[in-house]
Amino acid sequence: MTRYGLRDDQWERIKDLLPGKSGDVGATARDNRRFVEAVLYRYRAGIPWRDLPERFGDWKNTHRRFSRWAKAGVWERVFRKRNGVSTRNGIDSRVTRPIRGFRRSRPKGSVRRAGGWASC
Repeated sequence: MTRYGLRDDQWERIKDLLPGKSGDVGATARDNRRFVEAVLYRYRAGIPWRDLPERFGDWKNTHRRFSRWAKAGVWERVFRKRNGVSTRNGIDSRVTRPIRGFRRSRPKGSVRRAGGWASC
């Protein structure tokens, strides 16, 4: 198991909730575990999709699959199973950071002065 990987007992709990099993419509997924571990790695390490290590495959395909699963509600099912409740925003709220250089837009009719905004 890698640092951000799933333990076998964790994988056993969620593997049947994921698409791509034999019997499901569409192609059978060979690498669901690797894909889930890639998503976990990305969020736990706080990195952009482009910085995923090569061992997880092409980052574009991983991101595309993540987006498809999100639209289909797969992550919602996994989190419900894991926690017993809905945690739809849980993964996003833990990794959100302020944007460097972000500042609020200036108030209408004001100009920039030393120490902040002032009215005209």
